[in-house]
Amino acid sequence: MLRPWMPPALGALAMVVVACAPASDTTSASGAPTTAAPSASSTCGKDQLKLLKPGTLTIGTDKPAYEPWFKDDKPSNGEGFEGAVAAAVAGKLGFAQNEVTWTVAPFNSAFAPGQKQFDFDINQVSITPARQKAVDFSDGYYTVKQAAVALDGSKFASVTSLADLKDAKIGVQVGTTSLTAVKNSVAPSAEPNVYNEQIDAVNALKNKQVDVLVVDLPTAFYVTAAQVDGSKIVGQFGSADGTAEQFGLVFQKGSPLVSCVNAAIGELKSSGELANIETRWLGAAAGAPELK
Repeated sequence: MLRPWMPPALGALAMVVVACAPASDTTSASGAPTTAAPSASSTCGKDQLKLLKPGTLTIGTDKPAYEPWFKDDKPSNGEGFEGAVAAAVAGKLGFAQNEVTWTVAPFNSAFAPGQKQFDFDINQVSITPARQKAVDFSDGYYTVKQAAVALDGSKFASVTSLADLKDAKIGVQVGTTSLTAVKNSVAPSAEPNVYNEQIDAVNALKNKQVDVLVVDLPTAFYVTAAQVDGSKIVGQFGSADGTAEQFGLVFQKGSPLVSCVNAAIGELKSSGELANIETRWLGAAAGAPELK
C-alpha cells in the first residue's frame, strides 16, 4: 500500500526503461533526471503519447504527500523516493519539469473504478489482482515488506518470530496489503483491530488499545520517528507464499501509456538509476530484523 515514514535524517531503510527512445539522461543531486527527449520516430515520443492534456504529463498522488516518498509535501520538486521516481519516468518520456502537472488523487480513489484525472498515479499502491480489475499498473518500481511496531517495554517489543505475535492484539488499516499479510503470515489468535484510516491505527497503538501496529516497512520508520514516541520496529516480514509485494504506477484501465512507462522503468532499473534513487531516499531498512 501505503503511507508515511520518515525523513532520511531520522533514519532510512535499505533496499534497494529500455526507454522508448531516449539517448542520455543524467541524474541531478535531487535524484531527478535531466530531460532527454525521445526520438521523433519513437512510438513513445512525447508528441505521440495519448495524454489527459496534450503536451502535459499529469501525475496524481495523495495530499499530504508524506516523506520519504516526497519532500516538503511538494511532489513537483522531484525529491523524496516517489517524487524522484516520477521525475525520472517523466524525463525518460521527454517531459521537462515545467511540462509536468501534479493533481491530488486520494489513495483509495486512485485504484477505484471510474475515469481518472491523471495520466498515472504514484502513491505507494501495491499491485494486486483485485485492483487490476479496475485499473492498469506499471511494472513494479519498489518491492516492500511489512513491519510490526510496538511500544518500548511492552510484551511484544522483543519478539523474534511471527509465532511470537500470534497472541498480540494487532491494529491495521482496512483495505491494505498489511491486513492481508497479518491474516496470512501472522494468523493471530484474535481478529485484528481494523481501522478506516491509518492515523486511527497509529493512535490505537499510542493509546495502548492494540499491542502491535502492522504497516509497510517505510511507514513503520515514519511511525517510530515522528508519530509514536517510545515505539520501535520489532521486525519485518514478507508474504506467507513468498510473493514479493510491489508498488506500481496506476493508470486508467486500457491506457496506452503503460507500455511506454514500463519501458522507462525498465531502463531506470537496468541503468542502476532506480537503485540509486532507492539508496538515497530509502536508505537503511536493514535495521529491522526479519521475522519468520
